[in-house]
Amino acid sequence: MEKIIVGPSCKGAVDLDAPVADNLKSIAKRLNRKVEDLVIIVLDRPRHEELINQIRATGARIRLISDGDLSAGISAAVVGTGVHAVMGTGGAPEGVLTAAALRCLNGQILARLVASKPEHHERLAQMGIKDAKRIYATEDLAPGKKIIFACTGVTGGGLLRGVRFFGEGTRTHSLILTYDDRQVRFIDTVHLKKSPDVKVVFY
Repeated sequence: MEKIIVGPSCKGAVDLDAPVADNLKSIAKRLNRKVEDLVIIVLDRPRHEELINQIRATGARIRLISDGDLSAGISAAVVGTGVHAVMGTGGAPEGVLTAAALRCLNGQILARLVASKPEHHERLAQMGIKDAKRIYATEDLAPGKKIIFACTGVTGGGLLRGVRFFGEGTRTHSLILTYDDRQVRFIDTVHLKKSPDVKVVFY
């Protein structure tokens, strides 16, 4: 999917078909910042070379990531992460999961399926998708009225800490979002080994 993801303050300010510079100007205006102060996350892939050049031409800063555009999308919707938008092409399943999280966080994703090969169009037809160029909004990708989003950090990042191992078990850091009651929960869990002489360690 082609994607552009922004937080609550920038909902309605971006257009998937607009030039990169125009989208960044709109985001900066909503955030009362200069374009040069924006941080945009982009997956570090050869296909994004032109997108990266266009972002750099505006003066905005880029944070390249090797993977994990789902956590990047969530970060764009959370104040204080230092991320103002996510742009580029990534996995469609991740786009749907991101949309579910953004419904809970009041953010926005605009996305379009990438169909560049005949087999892509055949697959879309099999799935009943007639318009391959349709732009999907957040509510299209995650239309539920009762949404629960849960994730656990595997490797460390700006939003969640990764799995930590110690002699008596492991420790995980998770995020639970609910749309219905607007709750955001960070859960820090120690998973102890099943041993009669196990010791609880806090660190």
